[in-house]
Amino acid sequence: MNVNSILTMTGLGKEGVESLLRDAFLFQNRYTDWQTGSQRAPVANLFFENSTRTHYSFAFAEMALGLQRADIDAARSSVTKGESLYDTCKTLESIGYSLLVIRSPEDCYYKQLENLSIPVINAGDGKGDHPTQCLLDLYTMLEHFHHLDGLKVCIVGDIEHSRVAKSNFDTLRLFGAEVFFSGPEEFRREGFPFVDFDKAIEVSDVVMLLRIQRERLSLPMTLTDAEYHRLFGLTKERYARMKENSIIMHPAPVNRGIEIDSDLVESPRSVIFRQMHNGVFVRKACIKKALGFSSFPSDSFPWRF
Repeated sequence: MNVNSILTMTGLGKEGVESLLRDAFLFQNRYTDWQTGSQRAPVANLFFENSTRTHYSFAFAEMALGLQRADIDAARSSVTKGESLYDTCKTLESIGYSLLVIRSPEDCYYKQLENLSIPVINAGDGKGDHPTQCLLDLYTMLEHFHHLDGLKVCIVGDIEHSRVAKSNFDTLRLFGAEVFFSGPEEFRREGFPFVDFDKAIEVSDVVMLLRIQRERLSLPMTLTDAEYHRLFGLTKERYARMKENSIIMHPAPVNRGIEIDSDLVESPRSVIFRQMHNGVFVRKACIKKALGFSSFPSDSFPWRF
């Protein structure tokens, strides 16, 4: 696998994460018109799961960087004829693509691609990792708090099936944050510390809500939507007890009225749409790294890790 691939947060390491976040900041504030050069590198986006935010955030970032973009329709690709993911990707490499952005429902799909010469950016694998979502989450926290060390982050919902929960748990602790979880018993994940949501709401700096991933459930939920909202949803009553200067996050899509009261999605504490905005800068930074360009000079970064 190409050394510039971005597959997991643990694979990036602390220095790699810091470098990408600094580049994202500079994309937001200084290098808005930076492009990859005259070669206009061709990039292929392969999404084997439905996606709005991640897919089109990557597409917008690629357009802004002056890249030639191809969105591969997974439903019309030869994978539906039985071709392996590796052969599909090797075909795109042979045609001349310089970078692949891939989302797959299969955990660790990228292990099949070790013989590729071109880089891959993991846009989400099963319930494994979602590095660019984690990076934009960290970036949004830094933008609000100006640090990560010491933050108390409560992640609530379907933890068992969430690659967002895993990536954030792995990475936030690396930067000194305290991460804990809440949600129904059936969605708990081994090794993840669970707490009472009604107690956590009062001490958390960040409340990150996750949707129920019904497409990954082998059995129907034991709770109705109304019961889930009462027990684990961010209601107006819980919102009123949140810590001063705390924020609400959600990787989306948001199921209003289930994991969060509809009126709170755009409330003063909510940074849900800010996360989406920041995702473009983060994905520009990831594309830049994957294509082998060095980091920008980091002479100005206003936050500490």
